[in-house]
Amino acid sequence: MAHEGFIRRLGYPPAAIAMAPGRVNIIGEHTDYNAGLCLPMALTQATAAAASPREDDELRIWSLDIDRHASIALSDVAPGKPRGWSGYVAGTLWALREAGFPVGGMEIVIASEVPVGAGLSSSAAIEGAVAVAATALFGLGLLDDDAGRRVLALACRRAENEIVGAPTGGLDQTASLLARAGHALRLDFRDDSVAHVPFDLAGHEILVIDTRAHHSLADGQYGKRRTECEEAARLLGVESLREVSPAEVEALTDPVLRRRARHVVSENARVEAAVAALERHDLHELGLLMTASHHSLRVDYEVSCAELDVACTAALSVGALGARMTGGGFGGSAIALIETAARVATEAAVRRAFAQHGFGEPNLFVATPGPGARVLA
Repeated sequence: MAHEGFIRRLGYPPAAIAMAPGRVNIIGEHTDYNAGLCLPMALTQATAAAASPREDDELRIWSLDIDRHASIALSDVAPGKPRGWSGYVAGTLWALREAGFPVGGMEIVIASEVPVGAGLSSSAAIEGAVAVAATALFGLGLLDDDAGRRVLALACRRAENEIVGAPTGGLDQTASLLARAGHALRLDFRDDSVAHVPFDLAGHEILVIDTRAHHSLADGQYGKRRTECEEAARLLGVESLREVSPAEVEALTDPVLRRRARHVVSENARVEAAVAALERHDLHELGLLMTASHHSLRVDYEVSCAELDVACTAALSVGALGARMTGGGFGGSAIALIETAARVATEAAVRRAFAQHGFGEPNLFVATPGPGARVLA
């Protein structure tokens, strides 16, 4: 669609087409900005960017999904400018320039299959697609290995943090750029290591439940959680909560900070246990860990909502091995680990529960671990 949209708007074919996926985080939520552990996988749903270089400094962007157009000179991009959706695009190119790469003006048309506001990293998919397109157009040579892709992920993260103003920790961008088909990624944000973990569920699958309760990472609540974790680490005399033991967490006298830290410390342990469960193909244990993660996110971190809780409860009521919210929370999506044969019954239970609670119709689909960002043409 991006290719055809480019031709319709500009009258000639794009010089490059790049694609970057959304992601589902299997477990390890709100740990990335705490130097912690995460276990995401890329979706097969992705964002495409059709692009050509310009001879000047101008960036012209079209989004086919929201039927919007924006123009800005790259030299005018700065923290907080441009605002809104175009900041993800302009900010990525700004960050590459800030890193010393020779990025110029571009014509870009964007089309996406990743639901917006669903907690599936639609923003990281946009950033990744634009970064890969720039790499192809300007010969940056950053797609050949994980080291180069990490540079792109960092640029995408800077765009979101510094231009858009969402204080994310890098999980989404790293997953979108470094994923491999058929694998999850064990990401360690203390030493920036990546391990590709085979993700073969053999008769089971991950069902995504997009509650359609829109969430935003730039609305203040996400940043508040990050600030609370930083304060907890400061009080405990460590650089990050990755350095803290469960016993040390309980020494925090502030009950809110204690709950926040308890989630982070226990979630890191759950990621390690989940990787081990996958390696020995113990899906029952993986499911229990997912459900425990949701409880921690709901009670200790307080980032769930009624729709997410109902989605998880409904899936578990008909035999799901585990269920949890995924993404930043306050809306978005939940995931359930289910037997493939139980998909119809699970979907029916979720839809029925949503109707009984007066919620809107959820969007349900199966997540397949797909490849990372790439150039299509």
